[in-house]
Amino acid sequence: MEYVNLGKSGLKVSRICLGCMSYGDPNRGAHPWSLDDEQSRPYIARALELGVNFFDTANVYSAGSSEEILGRAIKEYAQREDLVIATKVHGRMRPGVNGAGLSRKAIFAEIDASLQRLGTDYIDLYQIHRWDHEVPIEETLEALHDVVKAGKARYIGASSMYAWQFCKALYLSEHHGWSKFVSMQNHYNLLYREEEREMMGLCLAEGIGVLPWSPLARGRLARAWESEPSTARGETDTFGKTMYSRTENADRQVIERVGEIAELRGLPRAQVALAWLLQKPGVTSPIVGATKPRHLEDAIAALSITLTPEEIKSLEDPYTPHPVLGFS
Repeated sequence: MEYVNLGKSGLKVSRICLGCMSYGDPNRGAHPWSLDDEQSRPYIARALELGVNFFDTANVYSAGSSEEILGRAIKEYAQREDLVIATKVHGRMRPGVNGAGLSRKAIFAEIDASLQRLGTDYIDLYQIHRWDHEVPIEETLEALHDVVKAGKARYIGASSMYAWQFCKALYLSEHHGWSKFVSMQNHYNLLYREEEREMMGLCLAEGIGVLPWSPLARGRLARAWESEPSTARGETDTFGKTMYSRTENADRQVIERVGEIAELRGLPRAQVALAWLLQKPGVTSPIVGATKPRHLEDAIAALSITLTPEEIKSLEDPYTPHPVLGFS
C-alpha cells in the first residue's frame, strides 16, 4: 500500500479509500441493495489487511446504519488512532424543517449523531456532502470551524459542487481565519471528466486532495459495454442508472478502449480504469466500493500499474462533453 498526504495537510491516507455506501441495513434508508453487518465485515477486515487506513461513509447512507457498521468493525479489527475515518453531512436525517442541510443547527446536531453511531470521539475528515443553496456559506464554514475547534473533527472536506462555489468557500475561510477544506470528493472517472475543466485545476493550485467517487462509473468501466451488472447494487441502484446513458457512443468507445488495453496486458478492466485515475495529477485516493472479494484486490493491484502515454491517450481520445452530473 502507498500512503500520501491529503492535500496540504499532514494527514496520511492510503491511496485507496474504502467507500462504505454499500454497507448498511437494507431495511433502512434508500439502499435496499446494501450489505448488512455480517456481510460487510469481511470487506472491512480485508481492506485493513491490505493496508487501507482510509474509510469513507456518510450519515445518510442507509439512514445512519453504514456509520454504525463501520464503527463496530473498527472496534473489533483495528486501533482507532491508526485509521482515517471520513463521513459527511447534508442530507435529510429526520423530519422537520431543520432535519437536513448545512445550517449551524443541523451541523451541530449531525456531528454528534455521527460520533455516536461511529462510536468514536472524533472524525478525521468531516465533509459537506453537497452545497446548500438555502444556507449562507459563511454560516456553514464558521460552524465547521467550531466543530474542528471543539475537537469533534480533525479536518474538513467538501464534495461535488461548482468550482466557483469551492473557490468562494476557500477564500472566505482564508479571509476569516476559519479551518479550510483540505479535500474535494468529486465525481471523476474515464466516462465523466467534466471536473477537468475547472475543479481539478483549482484543487491542484490550492493543494486540495482529490477523492473521486464512482471511480469505475458504477461498474460500467469494469465490464464490457453489452454486459449487465453483476451485483445487486448494479441491478437495483436507481440513482446509478441515471448517471450513465447506455446510448452514448463515446462512452461505448471509452469502455471498448479499456477492454482492449486490459486484454493486451492480461489485466481486469477495473485495474486499467483505476490505474488511469491514479495517474491523474491531484488525485489522492479514489473511493472504491467493494461487494465482491475481487473489488478490493483489483483496487490494490491498480497501484502497481503504470499506463504509457500512448495508452492514456487511447483511453482519453473518444471522450465527449457530458452534462453536469452529481451536484444534487
